[in-house]
Amino acid sequence: MDEQLPAVIAKIARMLAVKPEYSVTHPSELRVVRTLSDDELREITRQHGWRFVRRVGGRQVEFYNDAGVLFRPL
Repeated sequence: MDEQLPAVIAKIARMLAVKPEYSVTHPSELRVVRTLSDDELREITRQHGWRFVRRVGGRQVEFYNDAGVLFRPL
């Protein structure tokens, strides 16, 4: 995996702490996210309680807080 991945994940986490969605559009961040396969990205987002959607032909990746992942019955 890319050595910049932890920094991109930290930025996504910071943004999702204050907003319900965050779109990765910056070229350097997109480069890092694009190196991940869908399975790798799905696993990372599951671990953090997020979901993702690739948009605009791969020029944008949107991340959302996923209430379904965060919900754990008592």
